[in-house]
Amino acid sequence: GRRGLYSGASGLQIAYLSGTEAQQEPAPAYSFSAKDVAELKMSLLSTPSFKGVDILLTSPWPWGAETFGNSAGEIDTKKCGSKLVSDLAASLKPRYHFAALEKAYYERLPYRNHTVLQESPQHVSRFIALAEVGNPGKKKYLYAFSIVPMSMMDPAELVKQPQDVTENPYRKLQKAAQKSRTPLPAEEEPASQFFFDLKKHQGKKRPSDGKERGNSQPKQARKPPQPTGPCWFCLASPEVEKHLVVSIGTHCYLALAKGGLLPDHVLILPIGHYQSVVDLSSDVVEEVIKYKSALKEFFKSKGKRYVLFERNYRSQHLQLQVVPLPLDQCTSEEIKESFIAQAEEQQIELLEIPEHTDITQVVQSGTPYFYVELDTGEKLFHRIRGRFPLHFGRSV
Repeated sequence: GRRGLYSGASGLQIAYLSGTEAQQEPAPAYSFSAKDVAELKMSLLSTPSFKGVDILLTSPWPWGAETFGNSAGEIDTKKCGSKLVSDLAASLKPRYHFAALEKAYYERLPYRNHTVLQESPQHVSRFIALAEVGNPGKKKYLYAFSIVPMSMMDPAELVKQPQDVTENPYRKLQKAAQKSRTPLPAEEEPASQFFFDLKKHQGKKRPSDGKERGNSQPKQARKPPQPTGPCWFCLASPEVEKHLVVSIGTHCYLALAKGGLLPDHVLILPIGHYQSVVDLSSDVVEEVIKYKSALKEFFKSKGKRYVLFERNYRSQHLQLQVVPLPLDQCTSEEIKESFIAQAEEQQIELLEIPEHTDITQVVQSGTPYFYVELDTGEKLFHRIRGRFPLHFGRSV
């Protein structure tokens, strides 16, 4: 439909407005009108507890997006944007607003949704415009990020203001629109068939969650910690060498190893910032397991088996190294013996973790360790208490 709200099972809310702004009435099927914007706003703002949406998707840019913010480059946001979209963004207060009609990449500085010293602090909004996929100028068309639904966040954490936050670029426009607003006729009901709102089906969580709404948050809602400095592996970071990325999931991604031991040496990495496997939330662990299973099947089809290892020592972002080896050149037992022999030579105590025991059961978060996993499911573990050779896994 032209507009609506999608509410995911996790609580993530995505509002959308389809097409371009109509220049005539009635609006063509590929366009939206002021009436569409008014009805979308009415459906959401009528909820007393409404604070905003997590994501807003529109085709046109909002008019005046760069006001108070950083330059949009060759795009003049006061000549190309839509004032209806600006009014919608000001009302819905999306944490992330994505648009792509101008075929250019622009990431605006975050802006406030409240008036300082006059209103209680609210969350900030970020507008991000993306270019066309595969554009010849190689402008950014992919934006990866990790987000916890607003409804699952601690209120104090939600309203934290980043240092580079600016004033709201749409406030004056919104006030002007409120003064000239024409209310909908009383007998005209919003067209509910355009709305895919699943909230009415969320009275109870799925039985597998094990908790009713209102109790303590499930583990998968935990927000990953933030890096202390630039991180080369957080997917949203500008430091990431995105040409090495092979696959992107919901919580993890797969990338070729820079300086890999073999051409198909890959890394499984969380999209959010986690230091080790022990720190992962349950939904991230679940996706890591899926990636491992898929890689096992893939390498098997190529006549190979993999060995996986992790070094949680002098590293700030989890990197699961996955190295494939030809089936006809070594067995899993030989790989295991190689690790144990090299460990003994360097006086490293490499212990075998019992079958059906998870690494989280033998080590606590924050403890340095080295971990090996074979395609047979066998696991080797070393608790690092002093110095440790950084390239031990690669050397073996």
